[in-house]
Amino acid sequence: QVQLVESGGGSVQAGGSLRLSCAASTSTGSGHTMAWFRQAPGKEREGVAAISPGGALTFYADSVKGRFTTSRDNAKNTVYLQMNNLKPEDTAMYYCAARLSGGSWSTANGYTYWGQGTRVTVSS
Repeated sequence: QVQLVESGGGSVQAGGSLRLSCAASTSTGSGHTMAWFRQAPGKEREGVAAISPGGALTFYADSVKGRFTTSRDNAKNTVYLQMNNLKPEDTAMYYCAARLSGGSWSTANGYTYWGQGTRVTVSS
């Protein structure tokens, strides 16, 4: 069982930056792909970014490429999402997720463990 706790959300103006963190209760570096999803009111949950267990591979949604960067520190059991040049359309609840299995990184139902989420609000 892996428990995930997100932090770092908040309210910023467009063009600003935030750094989200996701702390895992146990080691995830041995095999868990970690991902960030977001869900805006009235919309489906969408994949934002993912990172392979060792950190060598990263994946991003087209809407955030060049603005968001995900990284991980397996010694600290923590994954990060650096968000720069934020836009109002980035406003959502952001969730951290973990899985051991393969498949498309952006498919939410492929992830076993989820955090409670942290809210990001970007004003214009």
